[in-house]
Amino acid sequence: MNAIQDFGFGTQIRKSPYFDATVRWGAQGFSVYNHMYIPRDFGDPEQNFWNLVNDAILCDVAVERQVEITGPDAARFVQMLTPRDLSKMSVGQCKYVLITNAEGGILNDPILLKLGEDHFWLSLADSDILLWAQGVAVHSGMQVAISEPDVSPLQLQGPKSGQIMQALFGDEILDLRYYWFREMELDGIPLIVSRTGWSSELGYEIYLRDSAYGDALWERIMAVGMAYGLKPGHTSSIRRIEGGMLSYHADADIHTNPFELGLDRLVNLDMEADFIGKFALQRIRDNGITRKQVGLIIDGDPLQGPNTSFWNIEHDGQAVGKVTSAVYSPRLKKNIALAMVSTEAAELGSNLRVIMQNGETTATVVERPFFDPRKSIAATGLADPAQVSA
Repeated sequence: MNAIQDFGFGTQIRKSPYFDATVRWGAQGFSVYNHMYIPRDFGDPEQNFWNLVNDAILCDVAVERQVEITGPDAARFVQMLTPRDLSKMSVGQCKYVLITNAEGGILNDPILLKLGEDHFWLSLADSDILLWAQGVAVHSGMQVAISEPDVSPLQLQGPKSGQIMQALFGDEILDLRYYWFREMELDGIPLIVSRTGWSSELGYEIYLRDSAYGDALWERIMAVGMAYGLKPGHTSSIRRIEGGMLSYHADADIHTNPFELGLDRLVNLDMEADFIGKFALQRIRDNGITRKQVGLIIDGDPLQGPNTSFWNIEHDGQAVGKVTSAVYSPRLKKNIALAMVSTEAAELGSNLRVIMQNGETTATVVERPFFDPRKSIAATGLADPAQVSA
């Protein structure tokens, strides 16, 4: 499968099938996500942002490992993992779901793909859901097989991604709907292509189903895309925070529940199907939450990069929460942040104090997402949200 680097003591970090290609194309730094290297640096992150929102970028996101669930009870088993109602999900459809534990805490927020009536993939954020699902299955009494397939996603994101995909796959790709996918081939390379992505822009995820073709696939897409301004890139912290998109371990974790994040729409407590955490989430709903995720505008000079630690937040001299993700948006010309604060401090317009590593500053609670709140760009491909009719 993917190349493995052994650091001793059982610690293994894998290289993606695109690793060598990304280095050739200018990757200057990597971090580790889901026990794999992910490119995090192709130069100026602000230029990467503008490449994304003006043209298109190609990102190695093979770290989005897949958990494959098959068998006669696969649909019932997958429903047991998530509070989102999957009863009307169709083959060929994707859904953003939460995986919860018995206390209602979030273990992961993957994209679920339904490949068949008894065949599913969970496309993961950064936590070991393969082990969780295998553990849950042991005493479930259900007939399921759970494994990690040889699948490595790429993300092609940005307003010109549709034109690039059309050049690669022909006109048939244009009728692929938002949050749907189809099985395809490119030069004999087996793929699944979905209209999804972690950018809040028009975009596609290209799931390579044979890692031996990693280098060839990357080079093929770049060769076609360069005529449209395609650049190699990395997932943009600026754009994902503008879009209010969660980063697991930062904005959500095992101690965070869906109601605190305003993700009530992903929780159906009235469905007949049982799922892990159902009773805990019923109690949380009935008792109410004590903290809430909010958007912040942080005063002061432009931040020189995203925060690398949580920043404490105070209100009237009392600790009320923490900044989880913060960055300067060159488009909005503001420091923007996602934060978790007590419900008393979460009212729009509240003035808070943020304690950063290099000093203190003030901040104001605002609506989130900060840009294109209806996700019109990602859903329709229109660059100007104002073009989308009500």
